Formats: sequence, C-alpha cells, structure tokens
Amino acid sequence: MRKRIQVVLNQDVRKLGKSGDLVEVAPGYARNYLVPKNMAVRATKGVIKQVEIRKEKERQRLLAEKEEAQSRKNCPGNDRALHGPQAGGGRRCDLRYGDGREVAEVILETTAQEIDRRGITLPDISKLGFYTAEIKLHPEVTASVEIQVAPL
Repeated sequence: MRKRIQVVLNQDVRKLGKSGDLVEVAPGYARNYLVPKNMAVRATKGVIKQVEIRKEKERQRLLAEKEEAQSRKNCPGNDRALHGPQAGGGRRCDLRYGDGREVAEVILETTAQEIDRRGITLPDISKLGFYTAEIKLHPEVTASVEIQVAPL
C-alpha cells in the first residue's frame, strides 16, 4: 500500500479539488509540485483549524445572502417586496425583445431593487393575457411576478 499525505489546497487544482479542500496526494506530488508552486500546504492541526474557521465564515455569509434574498422576495408590509399587487405597480411594460431587461427596469422603478436581467425567465408569450415570470434572486430563492400582456 502506498503512503499518502494530506495537504490543504490554497487554490483550485483541476481534478484534485477546490481551494480550502483537504486532500490526500502522493508525497512526491506534494513535495515537488503543489508546495513549491504555493498551490497547497501540508495539513497540520493549525492549518486544518484555520480552514474550518474560513469555511464556517463562508457558510455564514452564504446563509446571510439567502436570508436577504428571501426578505427581498416576500416581506409583508414592505413596498419593496417582489410579490403581490405592488410588484408591478400598475405600470405598463413593452416587451419588445423578449428578454428580461424591461421587466428588470420596471422592478427597479417600482421597488427600487436591482435585479439581474439574466435571472429573469419569461414564458413564451404568444397572445394577450396574464403570464408569470420567474425571478431568480438566489440559487435557492425564486420569486414569481405576474405580467399582463395587453393591446396598445
């Protein structure tokens, strides 16, 4: 059985892992390639503890982002929420190109929220009526906004 050593990656290494991962590699690979190029450091108790602290801070940051996106989606009594009748504000929106740019502009004007147009998914609009657009605020949080297509 071959001997392996543990290292903590300082940056992403293809086919090995991402920055901060604890991986086992051959001693020669670590000694001759990863450590001299500052791509990894040998895993000691102190280094492992630092990695755990860093990962916990990152987890807390991602959780805060998710909570902020959830509050943007639906906060009762908030005129900046992306649900209910206040989301559209009754303003007309001419969707000339079929992308989410115009919808993002209307949301910015009515709720003062900056929405990335690439996160807006519009259905196939083929006739007059009401349609539901999906807005991705976070990888785990999606809001729905109703759009009315009416004649000019």
